[in-house]
Amino acid sequence: MRIGELSAETGVSIQTLRYYERRGLLPAPHRRASGFRAYDPDTTRRVRFIRRAQDLGFTLQEIGGLLAFWGHPAKACGAVEQRARDTLERIDLKIADLKRMRRGLSHHVTACRNRRPVAGCPLLQALGETNGGAR
Repeated sequence: MRIGELSAETGVSIQTLRYYERRGLLPAPHRRASGFRAYDPDTTRRVRFIRRAQDLGFTLQEIGGLLAFWGHPAKACGAVEQRARDTLERIDLKIADLKRMRRGLSHHVTACRNRRPVAGCPLLQALGETNGGAR
């Protein structure tokens, strides 16, 4: 299968497929005499695995670790579970950060409401403070 066919089959752009190769998530395909990349049919499953893992919030580095387990059925599922727990913890921390950012921005949006001159804008003033206007 050529890269364009793999792209069409998986819905992943050619540039992304090449990026996955550079990151080591996809094995380097062998080259035909014509110079075209020839992908193994199993590559489709691997790309779909990567995309589903990304949809669940795994980073490409974390996905690389999961792929190391994927082809080895004798490995313990507990190790995969621990990696998933670590990712879940990272996602929870990111959600907490986003909530904090939302609260701070919401405070400034409320303070800015109905103010006319930009010189008195509370948000611009807070962003210009030397401590960053952290809340």
